[in-house]
Amino acid sequence: MNDKRKSPLKVVLHGMDGRTYKTMVMYLQGPCKGAAIVVEDIDAEVDMIDADSVNAKTLLEQKQAENSVRPIIVLSLKEQKLENVLYVKKPVRTAEMLDALATAEAMLTARQKSSGNVKANRKLFINTDERKKTSKHQTAMHLDEGNFNAFMGSIPGLDVNDPKQFPNAFYNPKEYFQGYFQSACLIAQTKKQVLHLNSGWKSLIIFPHNHEVWLDADDKQLRSFAGLPINNLSGEGMSLTPASAHVLSAENAPEKFHNLDAFLWKLAVWTSRGRYPVALDIYKPVFLKHWPNFTRLIVTPHALRISALLIAGPRTLPDIAEILKIKPQYVFAFVSAAYALGLIKQAKRQADEIIQPPVSKNNERQGLFTRIISKLRGHKT
Repeated sequence: MNDKRKSPLKVVLHGMDGRTYKTMVMYLQGPCKGAAIVVEDIDAEVDMIDADSVNAKTLLEQKQAENSVRPIIVLSLKEQKLENVLYVKKPVRTAEMLDALATAEAMLTARQKSSGNVKANRKLFINTDERKKTSKHQTAMHLDEGNFNAFMGSIPGLDVNDPKQFPNAFYNPKEYFQGYFQSACLIAQTKKQVLHLNSGWKSLIIFPHNHEVWLDADDKQLRSFAGLPINNLSGEGMSLTPASAHVLSAENAPEKFHNLDAFLWKLAVWTSRGRYPVALDIYKPVFLKHWPNFTRLIVTPHALRISALLIAGPRTLPDIAEILKIKPQYVFAFVSAAYALGLIKQAKRQADEIIQPPVSKNNERQGLFTRIISKLRGHKT
């Protein structure tokens, strides 16, 4: 890759299931050292397609038919001799992937020079009003431990990282703006109607057909408001009305749109302030239904590691913190966000509590190594 490039190449993945998608995200961040990042289709510079997937042929034909300026990289077990398509053999080797990314970047640069401006060319394929929804399409924000603590602050009289205080380290979303917002979304989706949630604070409009939210506030304002119990606020309280009179405001400020899931995720993170939802029993295992779409969500500390552990099998919240050697508040915040989106469930099956989840590979290898050494010692005696 070009060392002079100021930002990673933006790649969108096609034809990959949840596990493969997750693996590729981590692969580009890890072995490829951030040479490329995975983004939403609307922000991408390069298309990467798993040519061995069921719908690969359709995806490839579609991308080629678009006549886009974006280079196409295909991953396949068999060599793909396709015009204007870069091929990387599976299983992917880092050197070959980096070569393909470098070639894609060179192609992009050449096409940029020939067309004058890649972004200007893209306007042929992207609705300009949709493109203005920068909040909706922004890529993930990563919070390290320092930034997370600065964002979250602390709960007076409560240490959420103290195991003795775990029974009190919960919060009830219904007592905060998060709970009202989730109820409003459910009503809007059931009625299939654009609704206005009036909190006496800032206007919020829910567009269930587009799975979008419009909020007349920035993230800093939302973060401050999210942590305030509704009972402590003065005013007439919450109301939900048809949004016909308010839609004009949204049309005049498209940058204030958010993807509904991404909005709810960050709202739950900021509402939790490192606590877990009251509906969950932290001493009973929870499981993750599928991998979160981290390309558009706030990535809290150790979120990828927590996800990987829960995908492997159900765990209790304290166990997650202990196994990963991280602060419980990072587990609680992630679980709060994932639970709000319906990704986290309490394991209620008997098997989930009887069968021990698989141990990590490191522990398996260490155990095998110990048994081999014991047998060798036994032969010596």
